[in-house]
Amino acid sequence: MTQISEAQFRQAMGQFATGVTIVTCANAQARPVAMTVNSFTSVSANPPLILWCVNKTILPFPAFHEAAHFAIHVLHAGQQDMSNHFAVDREDKFSGIDYTDGIGAVPTLKDFLALYQCETHARFDAGDHVIIVGRVLSCELRDGQPLLFHGGGYRELAATPA
Repeated sequence: MTQISEAQFRQAMGQFATGVTIVTCANAQARPVAMTVNSFTSVSANPPLILWCVNKTILPFPAFHEAAHFAIHVLHAGQQDMSNHFAVDREDKFSGIDYTDGIGAVPTLKDFLALYQCETHARFDAGDHVIIVGRVLSCELRDGQPLLFHGGGYRELAATPA
């Protein structure tokens, strides 16, 4: 079997179009923590479960790994700047960002396409990441087009002719 490089794997995975989300939680000091994530999917409808993946080497990893609650914000097509803001690995990502406290004192952004407020249901070690499964306690949906990511860049959804 041929071994593939990390770069080859990333390039191949980049061919799978995804939505873009921001995941938030509160750390042990009750400060807001967030990161941009595209590894998000549904797991079960009954009970309502979702999952997402977090890299073990990033600054907010301990907060997300220990959090009892978290929120996932699905971004709309006008939120590229928000996605880029939360994608940078730095300490205080909430400086100048308007938010409210949601379930479990988790920061929730005011602008989104969909919002899932969750309690942590399970965690699974997976190489350089941890898979976090959440039970959805609340969800809110809004009209709009999703922010998409494909091939290393943002994309827009186009209607297919009938």
